[in-house]
Amino acid sequence: MTADSIPPLAELRKRRSAKWRTFPDDVLPLPVAEMDFPLAAPVAKALHEAVDRSDTGYAAPTRDLADAVSGYARRAWDWTVDADDVRTVADVGIGIVEVLRRVVAPGDRVVISPPVYEPFAWWIREVGAQVVEAPLAGGPLRWRLDLDALERAFADHHATAYVLCNPHNPVGLVHPREDLVALAELADTYGVHILSDEIHAPLVLPGSAFMPFLSVSDEARRWGFSFLSASKGWNLAGLKAATVITADPAPKRYVDRLSPHSLFRTGHLGVIATVAAFNEGDQWLADVVDVLDRNRTLLDESLTRLLPGVHCAPPQAGFLAWIDFRALGWGDDPAAHILATARVALNAGHRYGSAGAGFARLNFGCSPQTLTEALTRIAAVRPLSR
Repeated sequence: MTADSIPPLAELRKRRSAKWRTFPDDVLPLPVAEMDFPLAAPVAKALHEAVDRSDTGYAAPTRDLADAVSGYARRAWDWTVDADDVRTVADVGIGIVEVLRRVVAPGDRVVISPPVYEPFAWWIREVGAQVVEAPLAGGPLRWRLDLDALERAFADHHATAYVLCNPHNPVGLVHPREDLVALAELADTYGVHILSDEIHAPLVLPGSAFMPFLSVSDEARRWGFSFLSASKGWNLAGLKAATVITADPAPKRYVDRLSPHSLFRTGHLGVIATVAAFNEGDQWLADVVDVLDRNRTLLDESLTRLLPGVHCAPPQAGFLAWIDFRALGWGDDPAAHILATARVALNAGHRYGSAGAGFARLNFGCSPQTLTEALTRIAAVRPLSR
């Protein structure tokens, strides 16, 4: 898989997913976290074979997915995962919500670190808990967990849980091991459950090394849950299959209380595709990471050339760029101005927390030509009328 194998826009517009059905055809859609790459051959083969045998029923209670996750974790991160500690759920969001339902009570406080994936706050409110913010430190070019702010949030608000984004969406931060160790120590001190969303972990880019939260210490294993899926790495979000991983009896007892019907809410085709991705998709993933790395460089060079004053810390993982448009005076929601004037759709930064005002999130999991066209259009945008 190379950049040249990405379908042209005319072909991509035949897709029926949210990315391609939300906006008119004159808009370049770069918000929804779907990549434009063709499916990995082993995944496509597994899905075609399932359809050919009319194998579209309920997901079966097998160890196939758990074994595939365990094997991939060992190859990718030298992380030993016991297949008996892997539980199948429909997707990462549902897994986090269902675990939150079991570790928090209505009115409890749950901490997040904005700017962060917008649904985190919604999931917390869905279970009747209250959101407490401990924003990232060091932005917009040196993002990092603010461990002092996290300790204050844990202590002053008597927090019950913290939803960690690892790697961190939207800023593309790969948390260093020392920060994860320190976070685990805080969790142990204050009795805070850590729910680590690791959905972008397979897409760590050159120059960074991903650390699964559960791998960093005994404290992390005692208080942590890992949520892992192939949906971002192999572009399988619509097929609905993910996993919750534990590594200690204390968190495992909460996962064991999940509904016995949770497996049947998982997509059978999603399980088939995910097993193929984790077992046979390493080379395809490596090729995708190479394209994303090149696009990351193209994005940085293009912003410098076309939009001086606009800043973006080069993402360390994933295909999402967190761009600071504040110098251009396009207000708190530059994405709205860009959509109206440049016909390029980005995610509005203010939806990721108050720290996101003046920012927008761009999906660079596309062809270099599409990325260049989008940035060229944005560079031609007129100022806001006053």
